[in-house]
Amino acid sequence: MPQLRLTGRKVRAIRAALSNRAALRAAWTVLSADFHIPQLRKLPAEKLARLDPAPIPRIGRATHNWKDERLEAPVSEAGRSTGATLRAAYADGVSPVDVVKNVFAAHNKLGLRSPFIAVDEARAMKAAKASEARWRAGETLGALDGLVVPVKDEFHMRGLATHGGASFRTERMNEDAWVVRQLEAAGAVVIGKTHATESGLNPCGVLEHFSGPRNVHSDGHAPGGSSTGSGVATALGLCASAVGTDGGGSIRIPASLNGVFGLKPTYLRIGRTGDAWGASTVAHIGPIGQSVADCVEQLAATAGVDPDDPITRWAPDRHKSAPWVKALGRGVRGARIGICHSEFEDADSAVAGVTLRAVKALADEGAELVDVSLPFGSLINGIGVVSIASESAANLRDDFAKHEAEFGAELAIILRLMGLIPAQEYLQAARARAHLRDKVAELFGDIDLLVLPTTGTVAPPYALSEDRMPVLNPVATAAMTRFNFLGNLTGLPAGTVPVGTVDGLPVGLQLVGDAWDEASVIAAMAHCERLGLHHAVPRPGTYIDILN
Repeated sequence: MPQLRLTGRKVRAIRAALSNRAALRAAWTVLSADFHIPQLRKLPAEKLARLDPAPIPRIGRATHNWKDERLEAPVSEAGRSTGATLRAAYADGVSPVDVVKNVFAAHNKLGLRSPFIAVDEARAMKAAKASEARWRAGETLGALDGLVVPVKDEFHMRGLATHGGASFRTERMNEDAWVVRQLEAAGAVVIGKTHATESGLNPCGVLEHFSGPRNVHSDGHAPGGSSTGSGVATALGLCASAVGTDGGGSIRIPASLNGVFGLKPTYLRIGRTGDAWGASTVAHIGPIGQSVADCVEQLAATAGVDPDDPITRWAPDRHKSAPWVKALGRGVRGARIGICHSEFEDADSAVAGVTLRAVKALADEGAELVDVSLPFGSLINGIGVVSIASESAANLRDDFAKHEAEFGAELAIILRLMGLIPAQEYLQAARARAHLRDKVAELFGDIDLLVLPTTGTVAPPYALSEDRMPVLNPVATAAMTRFNFLGNLTGLPAGTVPVGTVDGLPVGLQLVGDAWDEASVIAAMAHCERLGLHHAVPRPGTYIDILN
């Protein structure tokens, strides 16, 4: 099927035409096919479990035979401002204040292409000065002390608006989100907000209301979304890690497309208080980092029981971070890694080739590859779209009623199309999702990890001339989410590691773990880093050294 890619006036014309019910149904017939939604309606009874509305992640494997090799943690890549590099510099007398000033100077120089949509210079400088005093006194608060950690423009920060990619949200907030409070308690410098696509529903990274960054390896290609700015800020070197969210790949996609590491933890590792987009059964909060350790350090600082988000109490391990840190040295010898070959066949052949070479590298290190099959295959995209888009439409219902004219054309089209999904179809997807969770839990009874491509293709085109322009690209959207929805629908932890390039654009390998077992995902990610697989993705020419 040829790729349908429309921009600008054509997308706006479609938006206007969809006020007609017949046109709306015709558009849905075309667009829903890219996500295999028609097949969802025809699922037989054996593919549908009983309705289970509580998305509690299900543990498949109680114990592991995977032995800890007690290796050294991976060494930070030379020339990158990872947390380890910054802490070494601070210990040698470099001031966090100077580093923060360098980040602000870079932000100002980047102008419209900055990954930050809003910054709070006074707040950041106050935090940096406090950190400088702690470093001089030898009384630091931990791994994040003095490190710049921006948050996605989905979380409230006192004194800043939370746009969430929209133009009409301009009210300045009076409170900080849970994740901001946790970061600052750990000594991090929360410099401000990174760009997010509108209401999180564009995984390619297209911004309709704001000018923003492109892919760090090519300014003619998309940076990924919806944690667009967090992926770009990290890949540019402006921070060791940044906070993102992930409802259908929105941490893993921008991390993969920009050639850095991303970790979506188990569902509700991190509290959602102060999240402007509201509750969701598929959305996760987590880190994008320059190294695996950077992801672990941010996760350790932000995970925990949020008293205002009571289902963060689901975690049986009470969010203890010691196993995550220890896992950096575990290695992969003896790990049972599931591989579903039909999934790799569903990716672009060049992308599949790069990721399979990385899988072979893990096997050469002593991991055992186990052939597995996954339920639904490409239909997972349909289950994911119906789940996330229906929940988003419900959360946005009042805003859409009041501000419809101010919504971007693409999002307005999505919300109108979601109005065609009856309750029965949403519940059909929920029953299919329950079946998926059952079967994947059974699968993890025999394996420790599952490997997948992170995205089906490399970054799609997104020209600088398309600034503030709607882009409707359903085939590219489906390719971005194709292998990511599995982790969101099950709530399982999943990470992405840069392992190579195709036509100069980064490719990521995805590792999915059992419920609450971030440690196994981290162990495999760290071993990929130890092997230097990420060196196949060069540091971008636009990289900024914030220490100089």
